[in-house]
Amino acid sequence: MKTMKTMLSLLCAAMMLLLAAGCSGAPANTVFSLDDLPGKTIGVQLGTTGDIVYASDYEDETTIVERYTKTNDAVQALKQGKLDCIILDEQPAKYYVDANKDLKILEEAFEPEDYAICVAKENTELKDQLNAALATLKENGTLANILANYIGEDDVKGTMPYVSSNTDYSNGKLVMVTEATFPPYEYYEGGDGKIVGIDIDLAQAIADILKMELEVQDIAFDSIVTSVQTGKADIGVAGLTVTEDRLENVDFTEPYTTSTQVIIVRAK
Repeated sequence: MKTMKTMLSLLCAAMMLLLAAGCSGAPANTVFSLDDLPGKTIGVQLGTTGDIVYASDYEDETTIVERYTKTNDAVQALKQGKLDCIILDEQPAKYYVDANKDLKILEEAFEPEDYAICVAKENTELKDQLNAALATLKENGTLANILANYIGEDDVKGTMPYVSSNTDYSNGKLVMVTEATFPPYEYYEGGDGKIVGIDIDLAQAIADILKMELEVQDIAFDSIVTSVQTGKADIGVAGLTVTEDRLENVDFTEPYTTSTQVIIVRAK
């Protein structure tokens, strides 16, 4: 009887080990530098710089690029082992890694890039107004405060929200398009459907200077440039990098901040 109990105990222990092995989650990380990207499955958000500038350069018979309309979906795919890595802008990458302790960012990154506001090529008057407003926000420290409120030191974050006090909309409405899964630049906060972030505060500050009412529309990222180009929106503000491809269709203001593309991998 004692032998039977021992055998049953060993069998149960073996079954538990097998179950644990089967439920241990995604495979271990195999991407440790840019040199490891060839032959891997790379996740990107459709139409982003990570997609059109970087991941596309690796895409061939052995290197697969999976394109997602939402960054959240790419993050989940990476966690499940469907991707080997994700190429994403640095600040959003930090946000997703902070929220998912089983992910990490590689130290090696791509080249720095400028973020700017896109505007229709023929809308030169609005572009000049935007640049003048940006210059004012840079000079009076408002832009620096907006950035610090979201990506500054820990003792500063959240302490300097931009609060609009403008009630003069005599110059009409400023329609902005964005894609609100790109924290800390634009994302939904709370359950009231409100979009917040660096780009939202920046656009609001500009609208206040221009005496315009800001209207924010959340659309697919790869539709932002087209929406501005065709006049469905006045401006696109969505962590947009100035690239040669985009300049063929729209114009850009002066940059308001810089970023870089990084690689997210599983921490295991």
